[in-house]
Amino acid sequence: MEREIQFRIATEQDLDRIVEMLADDALGSKRERYEQPLPNSYKKAFQAITSDPNNELVVACYENEIIGVQQITFTPYITHQGGWRATIEGVRTASTERGKGIGTELIRWAIQRAKERGCHLVQLTTDKQRRDALRFYERLGFKATHEGLKMRL
Repeated sequence: MEREIQFRIATEQDLDRIVEMLADDALGSKRERYEQPLPNSYKKAFQAITSDPNNELVVACYENEIIGVQQITFTPYITHQGGWRATIEGVRTASTERGKGIGTELIRWAIQRAKERGCHLVQLTTDKQRRDALRFYERLGFKATHEGLKMRL
């Protein structure tokens, strides 16, 4: 029997579990601080996200357990005739759930949400070191059509 995954907007009570998942991989463990109590910066970021109607922090749940997370940002652009696009960030699946299709469900849910919001494009980035993630996104229909650049401040 297939499990039914529920998606919902994250609450502040979910923040501990979200940060735990973000820190639970080779790259995340180098940039996240999963400790008790959580650094206040996470709470401030959560409050900024939840107060912005163009940001959604979404958790995937099975029964009462959070097993996935992603952030979706909806941005209006002058380009593409003033179209909106959705950016998917911070996608994580609980380490115990990887390889079970949760990531696919997360991304498909985000794509559907982008359609509901009238977006003409969905975009995301992945670290070049995450080769498996790149292949995963390509299997879901994403194309590496642009070169992305970042500058740390």
